[in-house]
Amino acid sequence: MDIRREKPKSIKKPVIIGAGVLAVAVVTVLLGQLKPAAPSVDAGTLYTDSVVRGPMVREVRGPGSLTPEQIRFITAVTAGRVEKRHLRPPAEVTSETVILELTNPDVEIQVLNADRQLADAEAALVSLRTNLRTGYLSQASSVEDIRQQFLDAKRRAEAGEELLKKGLIIPLDQKQAADRARSLEQRLAHEEQRLELLRSTIDEQITAQQSQVKRLQSISDFQHQLRASMVVRAGTTGILQEVPLEIGQYAQPGALLARVIPTPIDLKAVLRIPETQARDLAIGQVAEIDTRNGKVKGHVVRVDPSITNGTITVDVAIDGELPAGARPDLSVDGVIELERLPDVLSVGRPAYAQERSTITLFKLTPDRGEAIRVQVRVGRLSVRDVEILGGLEPGDIIILSDMSRYENVERVRLK
Repeated sequence: MDIRREKPKSIKKPVIIGAGVLAVAVVTVLLGQLKPAAPSVDAGTLYTDSVVRGPMVREVRGPGSLTPEQIRFITAVTAGRVEKRHLRPPAEVTSETVILELTNPDVEIQVLNADRQLADAEAALVSLRTNLRTGYLSQASSVEDIRQQFLDAKRRAEAGEELLKKGLIIPLDQKQAADRARSLEQRLAHEEQRLELLRSTIDEQITAQQSQVKRLQSISDFQHQLRASMVVRAGTTGILQEVPLEIGQYAQPGALLARVIPTPIDLKAVLRIPETQARDLAIGQVAEIDTRNGKVKGHVVRVDPSITNGTITVDVAIDGELPAGARPDLSVDGVIELERLPDVLSVGRPAYAQERSTITLFKLTPDRGEAIRVQVRVGRLSVRDVEILGGLEPGDIIILSDMSRYENVERVRLK
């Protein structure tokens, strides 16, 4: 009779499973310790620059426009409606060229009233002179008449005294003759004082009336000037640049009627420099103006002390001859030289660099296969370059292109 024999249990399978689990765990740990792969960047799309040591020119840049050195603004002296428009820009004008004609009935009425008041005052002056002269002559005649009466009474009183001594007249007649002489003498003195008063006040009264005539003459002249100003003239030889009003429009006093640029036209560049870059601006600094049709040298003549919309206005005088096509209000770009640094470490300026700050840049490895992130301390800035205070060495190549989308990685691969 056969006896069934039991086979021993195999341990090979559990060992294999355990080894597999251990292998998976080891691989997982190793993979967890690996760094993520560096992203790839097309090297042909990157803008790079090398760190160099040597001289560096600090400059600031700003947009602007060409502006005439002198501009004649013609404004309305009085209100009026535009009746005629004789010229349009860019017409050549002289000082007597008529540009516009305005009308205003109120101004005409004021001229007529002023003329009437002046005529009345002049007539009053003539009448005053006549009356004063007549009064003076009348008073002088009265004085002479009384003087004759006094002299006659005086002679009679003197003669009466002689007759009284001889007993030819009675004392009463002599007394009456003497009293009449004294009365006429006092009356003559009073009339002479009145005559002197008339004589002394004649000039004062005439002067007062003449002053009134002059005052009204000034008012009349002013009103005539107002009327004359309604015929708008250029006032200078030049080019008519702007006439903002059309026929039928009404201009208030002070409104701009025209703008004339005197000839020969001297242009300057008015630049708008960001306030963050304008700290070291000074009069006399060298500038270069780009008109898009050529470049010309200049120098700073004025720096506006105020800030407008985050910029400072800088006036640049043109030293050379402007390129062909340069005209007022032409848009230009200007670069102003602040200073020259003789020996500094510098590189091309990244777009986001701020003066005296620390920034991060990607520096190329020696084999140029990768770029690693480095901390860089920057100093003074220029339009194109930036001073390096630390973090880079001469010969290092950095990426100046915008790498903000790689801000979370420490290195990138270049392909």
